[in-house]
Amino acid sequence: MALTKLKSRLYNYPTKKKKSIQQKIALGLGLSLYSLFNTVLDSCKNLYTLYVGTTLLSLLYFPHNLCSTLLSDFGCYSTLTHSLSLSSLRCWVSFRFSGAFFSLIEESMAVLILLFLLAASGVAADEDAFIGVNIGTDLSDMPHPTQVVALLKAQQIRHIRLYDADRAMLLALANTGIQVMISVPNEQLLGIGQSNSTAANWVSHNVVAHYPVTNITAISVGSEVLTTIPNAATILVNALKFIHSALVASNLDRQIKISTPLSSSIILDSFPPSQAFFNRSWNPVLVPMLNFLQSTGSFLMLNIYPYYDYMQSNGVIPLDYALFKPLPSNKEAVDANTLLHYSNVFDAMVDAAYFAMAFLNFTNIPVIVTESGWPSKGDAHEPDATLENANTYNSNLIRHVLNKTGTPKHPGIAVSTYIYELYNEDTKTGPVSEKNWGLFDANGSPIYILHLTGSGLVLANDTTNQTYCAVKNGADPKMVQAALDWACGAGKVDCTPLSQGQACYEPDNVLAHATYAFDSYYHQMGKAPGTCDFKGVAAITTTDPSHGTCIFPGSVGKNGSLVNITAPSMNSTSSESSSHSIHGTGLKSIFMTITFLIWCGVFL
Repeated sequence: MALTKLKSRLYNYPTKKKKSIQQKIALGLGLSLYSLFNTVLDSCKNLYTLYVGTTLLSLLYFPHNLCSTLLSDFGCYSTLTHSLSLSSLRCWVSFRFSGAFFSLIEESMAVLILLFLLAASGVAADEDAFIGVNIGTDLSDMPHPTQVVALLKAQQIRHIRLYDADRAMLLALANTGIQVMISVPNEQLLGIGQSNSTAANWVSHNVVAHYPVTNITAISVGSEVLTTIPNAATILVNALKFIHSALVASNLDRQIKISTPLSSSIILDSFPPSQAFFNRSWNPVLVPMLNFLQSTGSFLMLNIYPYYDYMQSNGVIPLDYALFKPLPSNKEAVDANTLLHYSNVFDAMVDAAYFAMAFLNFTNIPVIVTESGWPSKGDAHEPDATLENANTYNSNLIRHVLNKTGTPKHPGIAVSTYIYELYNEDTKTGPVSEKNWGLFDANGSPIYILHLTGSGLVLANDTTNQTYCAVKNGADPKMVQAALDWACGAGKVDCTPLSQGQACYEPDNVLAHATYAFDSYYHQMGKAPGTCDFKGVAAITTTDPSHGTCIFPGSVGKNGSLVNITAPSMNSTSSESSSHSIHGTGLKSIFMTITFLIWCGVFL
């Protein structure tokens, strides 16, 4: 029985890693729910009508791998974890049954328990750590929003941060699936922080008008307010609360997180990290702000620039330490209080932020880095702003995040990071370096080719000597279809662009769709030998198969891929469902899902 299976999963959840308090609570909740529903079922077998009412409150962390396993066991699609990511769920059930339906009801109850647990998964379990990019607009020849989106698609960039909420950009991002952080610019902060109605109007025009077609997932309220416009600091927390209230009114507060990016300079005595603390003069703002982040399940946004730390250290910080270059153990910085070894500025600053929050008694707020990078060009006083150093830093940063290295304080827990930035901004004022933080120029050509060979993930932005993977002429359509199914299933290719209404749906035939899937897999695997074969139905070509708005991975001019998926071998025996059309796991699973949706009357 499904309930018995669920109980077994809960009892046998891997214990190799020490569980957090939140995990223990969630695990206990799962077992309690199992006992509750099993008792209810036993006592109601001879009843004709079953009424169940329950409420789950609080945002809990629940391990994503267990949720995924259980979803697989119950035949549910993993998309449920996104569409039903709730922290509070109320469900009033009224369902008439006879003995013939009892087994089905029991399995449906198991699904209900599971979805309660998924509701408790919170921010930390939504997805793995990611690399995103910031998109500034201080260019003399700013690309059109559709061109920007084409570059993002071609590079497989799935997370971006905007410095405003530009309508044209948000419209261009519609139906792409790209996760978007929009921003309240500093110049709008005063009005929003002083007026609840102004905040509600901002949310209505910039969020509600676009969501969910445009996948807005976060709002950054201001940027480095405490250090750039300190006079506005007193209304910063009000601005956060007013924006949050507007999201609550629109029932979007669980889907969209709110925070404000802070400069790392507000962390004093940052080394050793264990002694770090925030500038105490800002505690009247920081304490209520951290309370807000904790109560809403949000994260601390931090801008970290090892380049500036290095430049301002007067030689104390070695260049290699700033650039993530490997250091011998005797060259690593050691925190004398914790004996933790630090091999780079980035990790030390992230851990300093955790210790600084702990100093104020906040220990469960995750950190996300909203800006980090290195300039590729500088003036005479900036000798280390070079192409090679920029390449080294960003390549090592990308690898560090996606390999889930974590920090010495939190090993294995990577910190999602937005690279500063997508384009060089040539109209910015200040030193030469201010204009040269971008990965690309306005034409979409890379400033430098990232050094990521051997990282196990494809994040190259090379636009030269491109090759693609396409269906062979004369290939057996049945074999092509089978290979397509594999690529979109066990091969873990994102075949969403092949869905009806998406950019690569037309022409709607197996050969065209297979070419897109084959090429995606080929680039996803770093164009490694043997990854463009598909049992003989595919071959490498130098002809770019992109057409219209359908931009293939590796497309000439705006190409490469920022993919963070490790795909299995073509010979994998994975039993995952495959398709660019949806395959179910049977009528029973569908019926259980429909039954649950009928039961659920209110989602908070």
